[in-house]
Amino acid sequence: MKDKRILLEDLDRQSSQCTRCVLCRGRHNVVFGVGNPDAEVMFIGEGPGEQEDLKGEPFVGKAGILLDKMLTAVDLDRHKNVYIANIVKCRPPQNRDPQPEEQEVCIAWLRRQFAVIRPKIIVCLGRIAAARIIKPDIRIKKEHGTIIKKGGVLMMPVLHPAALLRNPSDKPGAFEDFLRLQKLIIENCDHTYDEETLHILKNS
Repeated sequence: MKDKRILLEDLDRQSSQCTRCVLCRGRHNVVFGVGNPDAEVMFIGEGPGEQEDLKGEPFVGKAGILLDKMLTAVDLDRHKNVYIANIVKCRPPQNRDPQPEEQEVCIAWLRRQFAVIRPKIIVCLGRIAAARIIKPDIRIKKEHGTIIKKGGVLMMPVLHPAALLRNPSDKPGAFEDFLRLQKLIIENCDHTYDEETLHILKNS
């Protein structure tokens, strides 16, 4: 049985050849995902932007910088203890929302990532990801930070980092969501936090 890292590398190579929808025509890179293959927490966004398309990694632009700061604030790190991916792997033109048919075609890659990683918690970054993964009629401004259990997996919608850059007044509420996520991890995950960090968090 191949380990998770090799399985994800195989999927990454396969997805780099994908031409199943029109988004492939303008891409520089397929933006597959980044993180720990053994992650218990998986973050899912809607799709790559310009910087992500150029670099081949999700959330590396201004919104990504903010996301990394929010992760750090709750002792998470994209290279150590979480995994980050998107609904679609290629950048939509002019950063428009991915169309339903594009999502439908591309989500097969995400399902295969999920099947390899098997996270205990999914965090949906923004309305589009939450509508696709959690429920179609989600009201992200009202329901961010809520916890839903679906298919045995705990799910939480949060505001997209790009939306927080546009509306900085929403940042305190978003940070509260991440603190709620931290508590959820402590209660449900086995190895996201090392023993020392877990001891500090439980006694703080």
